[in-house]
Amino acid sequence: MKLLRYGPAGQEKPGVLDAQGRVRDLSAVIGDLAGTALLPASLANLQALDLNTLPLVNGLPQKDLRLGPCVGQVGKLICIGLNYSDHAQEAGMQVPPEPVVFNKWTSAIIGPDDAVEIPRGSIKSDWEVELGVVIGQGGRYIAEADAMAHVAGYCVVNDVSEREFQLERSGTWDKGKGCDTFGPLGPWLVTVDEVPNPHALRLWLDVDNKRYQDGSTATMVYQVPFLISYLSRFMSLQSGDVISTGTPPGVGMGQKPPVFLRAGQTMHLGIDGLGTQTQRVTPA
Repeated sequence: MKLLRYGPAGQEKPGVLDAQGRVRDLSAVIGDLAGTALLPASLANLQALDLNTLPLVNGLPQKDLRLGPCVGQVGKLICIGLNYSDHAQEAGMQVPPEPVVFNKWTSAIIGPDDAVEIPRGSIKSDWEVELGVVIGQGGRYIAEADAMAHVAGYCVVNDVSEREFQLERSGTWDKGKGCDTFGPLGPWLVTVDEVPNPHALRLWLDVDNKRYQDGSTATMVYQVPFLISYLSRFMSLQSGDVISTGTPPGVGMGQKPPVFLRAGQTMHLGIDGLGTQTQRVTPA
């Protein structure tokens, strides 16, 4: 299934994409695509629905029908840094001996096609296309062998980053990662049955129609089962948490000379089978 949330910002309703690419409303079945609605039993109930019996929503998704973040009420948006060997090389950094973990504040989360704001004072805003992993069944101290049973599905994430805030202003990476609008999610949450191998997905990103990133999740250093197990040692993972798993090479910081986002530009990005995002860059 391709599950989604549609409607005005802050008023999104749950929906599902049908075989014709139209949105069907799930409001009579679940309150939101969030929390317990992402547990295995709930997803099994959704799988059993005849989508043709659900109300058809007016408009075409990502055209005249706005999509919101594909997960609602996200408790944690946990990110992994330097998790692609070729990106670490591009950044001039060593592949870390353990995953680099940082947070994006949930106030950063927006819909897949909403505008991304350049923060006031920013001179080095950058892009990062990433595979997002959405937790279904929560847990602590999850064994790596059991980790995939805790995944509800996958989505596209743009880990927008302000490099000066992140790397040159002392302290942790978080203040360059969690600015408002720096966490587009979606367009849809694609359930695990449609993604047989999350480590064989092409992901790409363009700025103003120029291709900057064109990589594969095959070059991840730490793969999804390990990341889930690893993170669950330090925190409980809960239904609706999202893990953003790192980016391939081609970020603006890695260009020679570096290239950073400017107001008026457009980012377009996607992952095979998981959909695409388009964001206009605006000043804050």
